[in-house]
Amino acid sequence: MDDVQILIPREVPLGGPRAMPVRRTLPSRQRSLVGAWCFLDHYGPDDVAATGGMVVPRHPHTSLATVSWLFTGEIEHRDSTGAHAIVRPGELNLMTAGRGVSHSEFSTPKTSTLHGVQLWFALPTRSRGTDPSFDHHVPEPVYVPGGIARVFLGELFGVVSPVATPTPLTGAEIILDADAVTQIEVPEGHEHAVLLDDGDITLEGAPLGSGELGYLAPGRRTITLRSATGARVVLIGGEPLGEQIVMWWNFIGGSHDEVVAAREQWMAEIGGPTGDAGRFGPFPEGQAAPLPAPALPGGRLRPRG
Repeated sequence: MDDVQILIPREVPLGGPRAMPVRRTLPSRQRSLVGAWCFLDHYGPDDVAATGGMVVPRHPHTSLATVSWLFTGEIEHRDSTGAHAIVRPGELNLMTAGRGVSHSEFSTPKTSTLHGVQLWFALPTRSRGTDPSFDHHVPEPVYVPGGIARVFLGELFGVVSPVATPTPLTGAEIILDADAVTQIEVPEGHEHAVLLDDGDITLEGAPLGSGELGYLAPGRRTITLRSATGARVVLIGGEPLGEQIVMWWNFIGGSHDEVVAAREQWMAEIGGPTGDAGRFGPFPEGQAAPLPAPALPGGRLRPRG
């Protein structure tokens, strides 16, 4: 129980001061990374009629990958690789930025309730200059002791996701029955974290509150989850990244100067001719205006991890 570090979510608006609220546990002051996972937003159940839902016009990313995983509702995704997809519950949509990509996300008109998580993982240095890409995968549910799991990345419960990642990672949604005790075999050298979405859970004896993230350091071969009334959790994990990153707004880089250069290039591209295909790629005409990057904070950006 003492081995579990509990990260408390903080509420932030997604895309602006009047936007849909999300609960963020990564990054936090206590922890920047879980394996290569560097960002976790948890949202909903959100009444789209009241908040307007997810409205995130075209924006850039570098040196990271985004994972959209929904429990309820739909999101329309477009990106500069040419991918156009509807994100649905139980389906993995993975966008890898590589050297640079831009995309937009809007909840669909028929969505009344939006509920899910948005995750990012950092790319190791060797993968930061790769071409951007987009992957879609629908994992089959697998029955596990005490519940059902959907393994969307990595290997868990004997299931291997076909979606490759540049560093070993795990990602899964697990729905636990009432009075469930589930023991999960994990690689001893990986670190892990469990997000409680709904219900009640204890992680290695430590109770988690709704939206809290429980972190476990490397060195264990099993993780034990218990639920009295039933629960839905998201488990993430991976091999420690082993390098520091500089992360600001939607950019990751190896240094302050790399992030500053990415920001300058994005601002130059969105100020150029419509459809300009620079580092952040072309984008279909007729879309909402792209998001400008905020001003950089004073001083140099500090590495983390």
